[in-house]
Amino acid sequence: MLQSLPRVPKTESMMTTRPTGRLGLTVSEVAAELGVSENTVRRWSDAGHLQAYRTPGGQRRFSRQAINAFLRSVEDGAR
Repeated sequence: MLQSLPRVPKTESMMTTRPTGRLGLTVSEVAAELGVSENTVRRWSDAGHLQAYRTPGGQRRFSRQAINAFLRSVEDGAR
């Protein structure tokens, strides 16, 4: 149900290729950038809308490319 996701405004800072940590962006970093709660980021990840991977310790990490792909899919779904 991607159409039920709220519109996330696209800003220049989100679409840049600024460096991320060696392991990628954390749930809290993604939540802050997208302006949503950490639980929302987790739900989107669990539903497969936002691709994540797990560190050896089991924490979710997100690549900049995954965030950009998610933003594009939300924009495409709004059209």
